[in-house]
Amino acid sequence: MDQLWSLYHAEIPEFLRDFSATPPMERLKQVGMNCGCEYTRFPRFADIGPYSRYDHSLGVALIVWHFTGSREQALAGLFHDVSTPVFAHVVDFLNGDYLRQESTEAGTEAYLADSPEISALLAKYRIALSDISDYHRYPIADNDVPALSADRLEYTLGNLLNYGFADFESVEAMYRDLTVGKDEAGRPELVFRTPELAAAFAESALRNSKVYVADEDRFAMQSLADLLKLALERGTVTRKDLWTTEPAVIALLERDPVCGPLWRRFCGYSRILRSPERPDAGEWVRVDAKKRYIDPLASGLGRVSRWDGDFRRELEAFQQLDFSRWLRAETVGPGIA
Repeated sequence: MDQLWSLYHAEIPEFLRDFSATPPMERLKQVGMNCGCEYTRFPRFADIGPYSRYDHSLGVALIVWHFTGSREQALAGLFHDVSTPVFAHVVDFLNGDYLRQESTEAGTEAYLADSPEISALLAKYRIALSDISDYHRYPIADNDVPALSADRLEYTLGNLLNYGFADFESVEAMYRDLTVGKDEAGRPELVFRTPELAAAFAESALRNSKVYVADEDRFAMQSLADLLKLALERGTVTRKDLWTTEPAVIALLERDPVCGPLWRRFCGYSRILRSPERPDAGEWVRVDAKKRYIDPLASGLGRVSRWDGDFRRELEAFQQLDFSRWLRAETVGPGIA
């Protein structure tokens, strides 16, 4: 993802290099962006490249820095995922928060305050903890759906490349077309200068959105959440372990005589079976989804759905997706339980 970093801003400023090298940020190098799905063999995820919360967080920080020149806002973007647990939003599923997916966001300020390295750097740069611990206060870093923020922009561009939905030249054209404008309420928002690029980005982001709510994605996240719940009940892992790294937790699962085979089965998931009614036999689940989408602004025209009928119809169809069907996964591979 360093290719994207250099697109977001020509160089990484010293203060971001310093804060990115702290242990809380280093941990995120081993927490993935795809919420455990990348460990399965579902075709969409089987061959994707590595994409970590560290990659994403530094990318967000660089975007914010590029468009605002504010250290505080850039650091708020850098640290917005610092308290993310292993497998990320899977723990929201574990907590019963699969529709909002916000249960793991709490505690950022306390997490940062517990780091002596971050505290020392805040003192060095004369920055207050309260100014960097909540990126929601900075509209360029974060805002409400369907607006475009640095957070949504970064994971959209990163996943477009990782899923093979766009090449780097297309991603570069979209990024370089952005500027800071105003939303309907006069708040700052990233805005496209060129309508055609705004529409292309909106359609591409919606293609990503369909992956985020796909049967494979929802099944995998619920299945892994169920496995973590069992592991917690057995004492195989602790709640504290969930805030270490994915390799560390996977090692704990693999050593357990019950959880190990279940983890290997999870890694072998390759195909989804579907049923409108719950079959009598087998392990079937029904999982609702958080529908993430972006309806960006084009300068002088408003949001894409306002003036692009094709995108408006696609977005309406996405918003009406029904997730009432029952799902089950098939596995492949030797030695899978």
